[in-house]
Order: sequence, then structure tokens, then C-alpha cells
Amino acid sequence: MLALAAAAILWTGVHVGIAGTALRGAIVRRITERGFMAAFSIASVVSIALLCAAYNTAPVVILWFAPPVLLWLLLLAMLPACVLFAGAVTTRNPTAVGGDGAPIRGMLLVTRHPMLWSFAIWAAVHILGNGDLASMLFFGAFLVTALAGMPSIDAKIAARNPAAWRDLAAATSLIPGARNGLPLGRIGALPFAVGAPLWAVLVAAHPYVIGVSPLG
Repeated sequence: MLALAAAAILWTGVHVGIAGTALRGAIVRRITERGFMAAFSIASVVSIALLCAAYNTAPVVILWFAPPVLLWLLLLAMLPACVLFAGAVTTRNPTAVGGDGAPIRGMLLVTRHPMLWSFAIWAAVHILGNGDLASMLFFGAFLVTALAGMPSIDAKIAARNPAAWRDLAAATSLIPGARNGLPLGRIGALPFAVGAPLWAVLVAAHPYVIGVSPLG
């Protein structure tokens, strides 16, 4: 369990303690942006490999048992997570690397961070559904990274290009639906056409790939 905790701290530290702070700028000034991205990519791969390896060998320490009704609710919660993920991968995002100037459309009308919200929901679902210490550490690392990453990305955009940030903040929101609600007609069918089948495949494959049914 100590190895898992250390790996979770490493993953969170790389993504929140370095990429999301002024330390990133100091490192970039020394090794350039390209050097930082290369080092960050290597550190990310190493940290997630350690995190997965530690999770797979961690002892099972049960903290609570999720009742069947909660498992059903968590299963349903993964549907919007998949739709958000599909919306993220099918829409160019101005908050992403190389996305400067991208129009606010599709799922971005719901939130400017659909990818991070999809991971946050996924992590929270697995923490609540599994109810064990190892899952809290493993999925908690992703939950913290996703939630902390959103305001961190916003702050970097605001500092880099205040005018672009004002336009972005006026057109969309960090919290899903806070700015524009759920404008189904403007989101388009693609996120749902991709996200719903993705959810169905994940539910069906979960017992065979992960070895555990989503419903316990």
C-alpha cells in the first residue's frame, strides 16, 4: 500500500505540483518548452506505469460496501462521462495544446473542460463503487489531477492571453452547464452517437477485461 501511495503522490506531483505551478515556467526557462514537454511525457508514462503496477499488487482493504442502488446510479453516471469524453475527442478545444483560436462549439458549450470532467466522473464513480483503500488512492490520484487541472489551465490561458481568456470565459464555463445550460440542439449528435455506444461497450466488456462486473 505504501508503494501505491508513493506512486499516487508522484503522479499528482508531476501533474499538479509541476505542470500546474510556476515551477513549470522555471523549468521551461532552463530546458525550453520542447525539452519540458519531452521530460513531462516521460515522467507521466513512468508515473502511471508505477501507479498501475502498485494498484494491481496492492492488498484489498475494504472501507465500505456500495449498495446495489448506488452501483446502478454509478453505472448510469458513466454515460455522461462517456458523452463528455466523446465530445472532447471530436471537438478542437482552445484550452488544449495547439487549440488557440478554436471556436466554442459542440460539447464546449457545456464546459470548456469536457475531457477532464469525463476523467473526474470516471474516477469518482470507481472510488464510490469499489469502496476500498487501494481504489481511493489509485482513482483519487486521477480525480485530484482532473479537478485541479481545470482552474490551473484557466489561469495559464488568462496569463498568456487575457483577451482570448475573456472571450472564452464569456462563451463557456468550467462547471458543466453553468453558462449555457445543456443546449442539445447546439451540441450536435456526434458526442452522443459516439459516447453512448462507448458506454455500452465498456459496460459489456468490463467483466471480461477488468474481471469485475460494474454491478458487483
